[in-house]
Amino acid sequence: MKDEPSERLDPRARTLWRIVGALNALPLLAAGAAGSWALLMFVDVSFFFGVLPALVAVALLLLMVVVAPTLRWRRWRYEIREDEVDLQRGILWIARTLVPLARIQHVDTRSGPLQRRFGLATVVFYTAAGANQIPELSAPVAARVRDRIAELTKDGLDV
Repeated sequence: MKDEPSERLDPRARTLWRIVGALNALPLLAAGAAGSWALLMFVDVSFFFGVLPALVAVALLLLMVVVAPTLRWRRWRYEIREDEVDLQRGILWIARTLVPLARIQHVDTRSGPLQRRFGLATVVFYTAAGANQIPELSAPVAARVRDRIAELTKDGLDV
């Protein structure tokens, strides 16, 4: 088995993922608070069981905002080699994808509003099997990665 890829995502990815996690957790927090309120107001339960839905929601928020982004960033790695793009990602289950450069048909960069706010971009490369991406790179690094993949795929076509 090959060594794990050497390149990491931009450290600002953790902050971006924390914000996205918090935004995604808002409905969960609202549901937990509403559930706790309903239990305490309308059901004869102990205080502990009444606040349990809210406590679970807060625990999940902490998981989504504090723990998951850090673990995700530590695991996400990539490397552009002469013949392939090597991607590694995951928290509990680690996925490793090797994409032969000869299979890549198109490569581009994208950047959503939050990514632009943090100066980040995603490199997306397409094969007949679908799209793969390297997220949350600094915009200049993303441009270099995109250009490097395009250069290597063009060289492969010239042979």
